[in-house]
Amino acid sequence: MEDHDTGAGAPEVGVSTASPPPSGPASPSAGRQNGRPVQPWSGQAGDASRDQNGQHQNGQHQNGQNQKAKTRKRRKRRRGRKVFARDDAQFAAAGLSAPAVTSAPAGRPPEAIVAPLPSVSQARPEQAVRRPPVQELPVFAALDLGTNNCRLLVAIPTRHGQFRVIDAFSRIVRLGEGLTANGRLGQPAMDRAVEALKICGDKLRSRKIRKARLIATEACRTAANGAEFLDRVEREAGLKLEIIDRQTEARLAVSGCGSLVERDTQGVVLFDIGGGSSEIALIDLTGHRSPRLANHIVSWTSLPVGVVSLAERFGGRTVTREVFAAMVEDVAVRLHAFDGRDRLSHVLASPKFHLLGTSGTVTTLAGVHLDLERYDRRRVDGLWMDRDSVDRMVERLVGWDFQQRVANPCIGADRADLVLAGCAILEAIRAMWPSERLRVADRGLREGILSELMADDGVWRNSGRARA
Repeated sequence: MEDHDTGAGAPEVGVSTASPPPSGPASPSAGRQNGRPVQPWSGQAGDASRDQNGQHQNGQHQNGQNQKAKTRKRRKRRRGRKVFARDDAQFAAAGLSAPAVTSAPAGRPPEAIVAPLPSVSQARPEQAVRRPPVQELPVFAALDLGTNNCRLLVAIPTRHGQFRVIDAFSRIVRLGEGLTANGRLGQPAMDRAVEALKICGDKLRSRKIRKARLIATEACRTAANGAEFLDRVEREAGLKLEIIDRQTEARLAVSGCGSLVERDTQGVVLFDIGGGSSEIALIDLTGHRSPRLANHIVSWTSLPVGVVSLAERFGGRTVTREVFAAMVEDVAVRLHAFDGRDRLSHVLASPKFHLLGTSGTVTTLAGVHLDLERYDRRRVDGLWMDRDSVDRMVERLVGWDFQQRVANPCIGADRADLVLAGCAILEAIRAMWPSERLRVADRGLREGILSELMADDGVWRNSGRARA
């Protein structure tokens, strides 16, 4: 089950979403590598260098074979002149790669794409192809194992406060399935999560990561066997995850959305509707603005309710209007118990106040609003929706039955039983903090982790020019 979220399926950054583990000896097998147990990976810099000596020896062997092989040439005409092109065997013998490669193989970084072939006169076996040295950019990674999703982002810093995603992975694993009723993580759910985490581990070990943070949230926080499950993840996937508290989760969500809050904004209620919990942060920007949006949080709360837990309690497949109203009321009662809910009362009436939602619920709603034939993050992330548009979309979804929700390309079978629970949480938030505008963010915890890792590492410090 795949998930549409930040970085997933964005062609401009060359990411892969749920690709299988890289094949070949450079990719560790599930739980073992070269016949040995996988060592736990907790975000420390790893060794992903290649065996250059082996490549050099292989090139010498190919050169020897090339002297015995007969040269075959194909004659082509291009722009009025004759050009001779060698076949694939000759490219290999010359120590070059065929120019037909247009995308990076699974598990390989985008920068490993084969460069354009030099002219034939330069492609002599005895000549080594020399390229100018390229400054190695630091690589950072963030992994978020939530109640519903397992997500990974790998990125390099660019301009100050920004980064470019070079790899991503996202899969719906429903780790928290049955947790509300049983208080424990179920075996099938844990199996799904471990399989997804093995892919993440392969991706991380294939690169030289400077810093990373691997987190687990509500499902592992509340499950009686949460710590036991993370021990299994360390043994089988080679990843050491940390369980973060709710305050940290709220702060990271805010940090990930800083670039979507415009300079003249006076106040924002940011909410992240998750699978097992919903984080809400009140942000006051009426004073001097700090580079870090999280520094302006004046109040926050974490509701112990998300799309998975709410749908399991009220039902997600068949949702009548009465059931939907009951879900909204359940969340509203929890919000009224939030002592800091009035900390932005002085800006609620201002046109420079708005809501900012980061979750599958609001991105799905935006996709339906745009009537997309296929979910497109580039059109959704940063989208503004006015009050009437949100009203219409929620009313539309509440009026659909389960099969109609499945049939919508922005919902699908993976979200059809959860989307109305998310809409109920959204409606309770909109009633508590009425706003004429809602901004949609297809980003969240992972982006917040990357922003904080890069800022703390100093990669943007005294940087007046963009990195390549």
